[in-house]
Amino acid sequence: VNMSGLLMVALLTVLTLTLESDHWTAGPPEKFCTWQCLKLTLQGPGSFCLGLKNSSQCRIPPNIQNWTIHGLWPLKAHTCCPCWPIFHSDLKELDPELSQLWPSLLKTHSSFLFWKDEWIKHGSCAACVEGMNSPLRYFQICLKLRERFDIDRALEDACIKPSCNQSYQSDEVKHALAPVIGDDPGVQIQCINEKGREVLVQVKIPLSQNLTLGCLHEEDQGTEPQPTQLWHPCPHDSPVFYFPINHDRPHQPCD
Repeated sequence: VNMSGLLMVALLTVLTLTLESDHWTAGPPEKFCTWQCLKLTLQGPGSFCLGLKNSSQCRIPPNIQNWTIHGLWPLKAHTCCPCWPIFHSDLKELDPELSQLWPSLLKTHSSFLFWKDEWIKHGSCAACVEGMNSPLRYFQICLKLRERFDIDRALEDACIKPSCNQSYQSDEVKHALAPVIGDDPGVQIQCINEKGREVLVQVKIPLSQNLTLGCLHEEDQGTEPQPTQLWHPCPHDSPVFYFPINHDRPHQPCD
C-alpha cells in the first residue's frame, strides 16, 4: 500500500468518526427539550408576604395593585444553561410592563435580580422552544400569559373583592376562575393559613409546551420549585379570604 492510499484511509476514518460524533452529540431536534409541561404561577400581593419567614423583608411597590407573576417554570427540565447571561438592557423595552406585572416583593432583591434569577433557573430551560429562545422572548411570553390569565378580572367579574372581613366559599373562588383557567384538574388554587383564616395567595396553571392550557404528561408533574412558604391547596370545607394589598404594612394587611 503506497503512502497516498494510507493517507486516504486515514482521512476517511477521521471523517467517519467526526460524523458519528456529530450524530451522538446533536441528537434528534425533537428531543432537545427534555420537558413537556410548564407551570405558570401567579400570586396575590395582598397575601404573599404572610408566608415569608422574615416578614420584614417584604415590600409592595406603590404601583402594584393587581396580581403579579411568580414564574413560568418548565417541569423536569434537564437541558438548562445557567451560563446564559442576561443584562438589564435585554429587557429595556419590557421594563415598564415587567415592573408592573412581575416586580420583586422582597427588599433584598431588586426587580431585575428577581428576573435574572428566574431566567437562569427557568427561562434558560425554556429556551429550547423557539418562541422562548432568548431572555426577551421568554419574558414577552410570560407577559402575554399574564394578560391571558387575568385573575383580577375573573374575581372582579364574579364580585369577589379584596376584603379583610368578607369570606367566600372555596367553590365560589373556583367557579369565578373557571372562565380563565378552566376546570383542568392540574390547576392549583392555593391558600395560606393566617391566624386560622384560609387566605387566597397563589394560582398555578399547567401548560403544555405549545402553551395550551393543561398538560397530560404525568411524569413531568410535581417537579416545580418547592417554596419555603406555607402554601397549600385551598380547603374545600373552609371559607376563603381574599386580602387587599396594604402598601404600608404588607406583612400585616388586615391587622
